[in-house]
Amino acid sequence: MSGWTLTLRRPPPLRLDLRTLQPAALAALGAAEIERLPLGHGRGTLALAECFELAPRSDDTLVVAGDCGRCDRLGWQMDGGRLLVDGPAGDYAGAGLRAGELRVLGPAGALAGCEMRGGTLDVHGSVGDFAAAALPGSLDGMRGGTLLVRGNAGERLADRLRRGSVIVFGDAGDWAASRLVAGTLAVAGRVGAHAGYGMRRGSVVVMGDPDAGPPAASFVPAQDDVTVFWRLLARDLARHGGAFAELPRRGIVRHRGDLAAGGLGEWIVPR
Repeated sequence: MSGWTLTLRRPPPLRLDLRTLQPAALAALGAAEIERLPLGHGRGTLALAECFELAPRSDDTLVVAGDCGRCDRLGWQMDGGRLLVDGPAGDYAGAGLRAGELRVLGPAGALAGCEMRGGTLDVHGSVGDFAAAALPGSLDGMRGGTLLVRGNAGERLADRLRRGSVIVFGDAGDWAASRLVAGTLAVAGRVGAHAGYGMRRGSVVVMGDPDAGPPAASFVPAQDDVTVFWRLLARDLARHGGAFAELPRRGIVRHRGDLAAGGLGEWIVPR
């Protein structure tokens, strides 16, 4: 299997839909076949060669380079391989990702990692609203895998998260972990208003303000001993480095909620 580098010639006048650029699919094609691939452009299509310059690689990575901020659905439902976006990405980056690795060496737009089921999405900048959440019209958010956000996250981060881990090295906007069903959300910075609204289960770790109380009055102090659980969770988060590396050496204050929704989730503040 060989990889390819696709370099965007110039920012497109309309948004491009790049869901067809899958590492495994392109590795099985020749250069001429790849250049003829249709890409969604507004309501029409363009041949790939009209938008990208194509060059082979010695490894099996698919690289999409350039100012791709108007390029949507990169890694859409990808089920294996390695896709590297050398620059910004548009909306729906890694949406429905099933397996493999998608790295974005810049920011990503809205709905990054929404309804992921596996694999790793690593965004080296910030992400827009509804990251790791549900697709429009759907009820289930992220269902597996790992989403790493090296910058900040917008509103409704991990809305309806069901499984998997969301790790944010910066801050998160309003309504973080809203209606969270299960899984883990860890934020090295602060979270905005209405965090944990309607939370059912799962774990939220917020490190940005060690003196912060629970997100709402419907969260109450938890008295049970979770020493073993915290050791395991802290060790898992610490492997991502940054501010999380120190977690195994810290104690915690823990609350349960959102009781207003009958929830039994846990809100953890390391001290």
